Amino acid sequence: MSQTLDDTMGATLIGVIVAAALWGVSCVQVWFYYNNYPKDHWYTKLFVAAVWFSDTLHQILITHTVYTYLITNFGNLAELGKIIWSLMAMVLVNGVTAFMVQSFMLLRVWKLTNGSYALTGLVGSLVVGEFTAILYFCVKAFQLKLFAQLPSIKGASISVNVLGAAGDVLIALVLCTMLQKSRTGFRRSDSMIKKLTIWTMNTGLLTSLCAVASMISILTAPNTFIYIAFFVNLGRLYSNTLMATLNARQSIRTALDDNTTISLSRLKPGASSMGNSQRPPNNIAIKVDTTHEYSEERQYLDGEFLDMSDRKIGGKAA
Repeated sequence: MSQTLDDTMGATLIGVIVAAALWGVSCVQVWFYYNNYPKDHWYTKLFVAAVWFSDTLHQILITHTVYTYLITNFGNLAELGKIIWSLMAMVLVNGVTAFMVQSFMLLRVWKLTNGSYALTGLVGSLVVGEFTAILYFCVKAFQLKLFAQLPSIKGASISVNVLGAAGDVLIALVLCTMLQKSRTGFRRSDSMIKKLTIWTMNTGLLTSLCAVASMISILTAPNTFIYIAFFVNLGRLYSNTLMATLNARQSIRTALDDNTTISLSRLKPGASSMGNSQRPPNNIAIKVDTTHEYSEERQYLDGEFLDMSDRKIGGKAA
């Protein structure tokens, strides 16, 4: 029985511990967001609050699940085979968190593709398909009483993980492709785009790997709860991805500002009397040209990647 507990409740406990740590990271990111982006639109702030609430509720549910099995029913082996309500409820809440964050990413796809119905529709179909599969799984799962009955809805569980992984990978691919196509020709903005591309791939990769690991676990070890250890962390990775996306704006803007600082300290009042009467105008021209380049870079980055509003930049949807 010891071995059974190791790969069932033991695996679940490990997943909950990791999820608690990630929840803490998410809380810090939410705190950072509200303290550093007070000018964001009210609906963006409300959206962040909704994701955090869903994330917190999920942490409460999985904690209740583990506590019930390992503390309340300690030593009662018969109860370990029963499905409690909080375990199935956390699946639904996890799905809601994933759906909200993926919808946010879907909006970024829509904006970066200039309203492409084909690409947005393809990504959207995977996002909606995953959420529909989660709803179907929950409806069926709430009718079950024992873990031994879970194999009867194994197909729905696999579908959730497959659609989730496919959606995350496609979102990352589309965003990276559009970022590469959006190069401006300015060295600094292209450098920023390169960094954004790498960052987008990394954030999409985390949720995709977690979904794939959950899918592989349920296929190779269906009689264990190893897949639950991965699944309970999916929602947490989604919420952290969202907050990292919003909080990255400040560091990107700071990096752009630092790279475009122009010093005119050498333009002294007496410079023209030294026979260099043409130097100030040339320097001023350089200042104007560089400032113009910086302004376009900043406007482009703010409109396409950093700004959460629906305003238009240069005649193109932001």
